[in-house]
Amino acid sequence: MSIIKKINEELKTIFYQAGYEVDSIHLLPSNRKDLGDFQINEAFSLAKKYGKNPREIAENIVKELEKDNKFTNINIAGAGFINITLTEDYLVKQLNEITSDINKNIDRPEPKKIIIDFGGANVSKSLHVGHLRSAILGEGLKKLGRLMGYTVLGDAHLGDYGRPLGLVELEIKKMYPNLAYFDENYVGDYTEIQLPITNEDLEKIYPIASKKAKEDENYLEEARVITTKIQNKTKGYYELWKKIVDISKKDIKSVYDSLNVHYDLWLGESDSVEYIDELTSILESKNLLKDSENAKIIELEEENDKAPMPPLLFIKSNGSISYETTDLATILQRKKEFSPDEIWYCVDGRQKLHFEQVFRAARKANIVEEQDKLEFIGFGTMNGKDGKPFKTRDGGVMTLKSLIELVEEETYKRIVIAIDDEEEKKNIASKVAIACLKYSDFIPYRETDYIFEIEKFADLEGKTGSYILYSTIRMNSLLKKSEGIKKEKIHSLTTTEEKEIALTILNLPTILTKALEIKSLNEITEYLYKLTSQYNKFYSENKVLVEENEKIRESWLVLTKLVYDINCLLLDTLGIEVPEKM
Repeated sequence: MSIIKKINEELKTIFYQAGYEVDSIHLLPSNRKDLGDFQINEAFSLAKKYGKNPREIAENIVKELEKDNKFTNINIAGAGFINITLTEDYLVKQLNEITSDINKNIDRPEPKKIIIDFGGANVSKSLHVGHLRSAILGEGLKKLGRLMGYTVLGDAHLGDYGRPLGLVELEIKKMYPNLAYFDENYVGDYTEIQLPITNEDLEKIYPIASKKAKEDENYLEEARVITTKIQNKTKGYYELWKKIVDISKKDIKSVYDSLNVHYDLWLGESDSVEYIDELTSILESKNLLKDSENAKIIELEEENDKAPMPPLLFIKSNGSISYETTDLATILQRKKEFSPDEIWYCVDGRQKLHFEQVFRAARKANIVEEQDKLEFIGFGTMNGKDGKPFKTRDGGVMTLKSLIELVEEETYKRIVIAIDDEEEKKNIASKVAIACLKYSDFIPYRETDYIFEIEKFADLEGKTGSYILYSTIRMNSLLKKSEGIKKEKIHSLTTTEEKEIALTILNLPTILTKALEIKSLNEITEYLYKLTSQYNKFYSENKVLVEENEKIRESWLVLTKLVYDINCLLLDTLGIEVPEKM
């Protein structure tokens, strides 16, 4: 139980002793430091409950608070706002309790099992800048969930089953018509065929095929036929599909690895197909499938809808399955194979309607239980200085690899230490680049569009990943220089800066709880910047290592270690690695 939660529980007892019962109390950081460190506002809700003046209630509560030696500077402001300050002795005691284990200052909710669907990579296509936010936000939420005690499985959910694969195979067939994959009479081992296609080739083939399909209806129809062959596991076409997926998946994984994004499950749309027959039977048994112009749909409109809700297209008029169908089958698959309490979808905000349709259909079919939660976690776009989606200098779609390389080049220029080993310098630049990308992406609330400015976000000053990393590395350097110096506990808080740091540390569980509730990491980035800035101010005004008073020096070093540990914990939660030097 965190320090703040512990105090809140004790306050409930104090309120009871004053004659008032409350379900919960929220000790809030004060905006008026001259009045106290914290503010208690419950007198107003109690005034309604007991039919009394809030000021009178506050006065009765204050009488009880004054009996407790952990509080000082107790006063009432306005109509009934209670202000309190924690005594230094109590604050120091609580800090020392968490110096050995930060987990003592984290409030964990009831355990849950979560599957988080993020990434959204499509096989045979280049990952572009639009894939960045899903990947890094999803990874951060996965790590946050685990930090808070949830069992979380991250699923890449690859796009590996639709028409794009039919287009790619058609173009390969046009390029290499004599490949054994297209020979109906071939009886050999498909795994021994040398496919003359690399991932770089695949990334070029899809745009070519897509352009042809838009211009030539016959070409598009050929692609539809091949797509159906893949979905029906037709000999040759299905084996080629598996080879394409394997080639593309390796490259996708390498890009995600460079972002420090890792998945527990590498399932795709195709893995849900074996559940479609069962799903169809469930829908038919509930009379949910309706005929509509040779297609099968699920009506989703409800009486209280304020806007039109289009039906879910389950089977297309040509007999093929839709994106909605595989998403619905994936929910059935996840429930049967993993039994999660919640499924989170970390996806571009523009797909909100699609997922509302899928969620409604899942509930109408009772694929999920009433208490199961399906949550759409939408996000905005990363834009260039022109306010439009980030592109290359010539106006083309920028690949994710290119974006990472661009930021690495910028951070390489800014590494301030002299390193002779060029490979080591590039490795550090790579870690700093990922920190810049992630931290800048997490600063705004996830639904907000934001402008990415490389020069600004790679700066060593201001609210940037570079600033947080550089400061954290400097803390570690200080601690290494202090080896051999006693660092067991904090004896006192002798400066105003130390007190501010201590109070910010106490607020950590509130930040983590809120971040988990709103499924956004901006709270954590703001907290990291605040705590780091407070520490840097303290560091600039105090000679930590050469302080003559041994107890004060020890207190400062222990506080440094506590801030360093919190920074490392939160940076890890954001999926940011801390290099040894920078």
